[in-house]
Amino acid sequence: MSEPTVTEVLERAFAARQALHDERHQTPMRLFNGFREGCPGLLIDLYGTTAVIHSYADPPAIGVAIVAQAQQRLLETFPWLQTIILKERAAAEEDNRRGLIVHGEKPDRRINEHGVWYALDLMLNQDAGFYLDTRNLRRWILDNLSDKLVLNTFAYTGSLGVAAAAAGAQRVIHIDLNRRFLNMAKDSYTLNGLPIQRRDFMTGDFWPLTSRLRRDGAIFDCVLLDPPLFASTPAGSFHLKTDMARLINKVRPLVADNGKLVVVNNALYVAGSAYIHTLEEVCADGYGEISELIAISEDCAGYQATISETLAVDPAPFNHPTKIAVLTFRRKDGLKAGMKA
Repeated sequence: MSEPTVTEVLERAFAARQALHDERHQTPMRLFNGFREGCPGLLIDLYGTTAVIHSYADPPAIGVAIVAQAQQRLLETFPWLQTIILKERAAAEEDNRRGLIVHGEKPDRRINEHGVWYALDLMLNQDAGFYLDTRNLRRWILDNLSDKLVLNTFAYTGSLGVAAAAAGAQRVIHIDLNRRFLNMAKDSYTLNGLPIQRRDFMTGDFWPLTSRLRRDGAIFDCVLLDPPLFASTPAGSFHLKTDMARLINKVRPLVADNGKLVVVNNALYVAGSAYIHTLEEVCADGYGEISELIAISEDCAGYQATISETLAVDPAPFNHPTKIAVLTFRRKDGLKAGMKA
């Protein structure tokens, strides 16, 4: 039996996601995960009426024919698409990595997920600026963080913290090194009619800012820890393959008694079993426990009927290299959440 063509695997993937499409085309989703569904090096995301094609071909020229087929199939399957953006992830030119409009003119500037609006700038960075694989985490946040005091570290464009604020959190503090990204979070607040307090958007390095919060006696009901794969600043560096425990222990003193610490590790080459072992070691003193694992939605992970590729490293017991766990910690001092004004 011959291997399926690019068009065939795209048709199969698009059909599997049909139930996610709504009449207003607002639901953001991954239309195709080529790394699982038969075309490694190609991802296609949908944001409203804008599709984003991520080509990982290196050099980009070897992916031109596949991208052309993908673009044609998108327009045939979704005639209502207004814009298509191509991001060549291995391109030498920064503009090509951030994305070029290859169809249409005006990308969508906002999307709605679970009834919450999020501001978009799909060409702000190499990725799309809004992570589809954390959709179920945002659902968990909406369901669990009402009236809570929340710290959103490595906030990026703020989607996790925006979900917390929309859930009715008592207060959400966002930390990120880049002010432009935090400004996107503020735009999302505006879209949802949420009040913006400048003091809650802290631009700066994770290491000194979390130390400052600890010195000030800040304690949170929930800390969200979703760091990038690696980072290096004058104040400190880390890589998720080796330093997850260090990051957790840095923010653990900020978690209230019986509070939650949500930890995300998206390192492809960290096995799920190794990540669980790290979390168990962090909790080995008897004051912490792994209380919940949050699965990645099927459009990002791939469907049973569409998966044809194996992952480089087994993420089990998670279903995707983006591995999300909720930890619950007790404190010897029994302190509850609170912070200075």
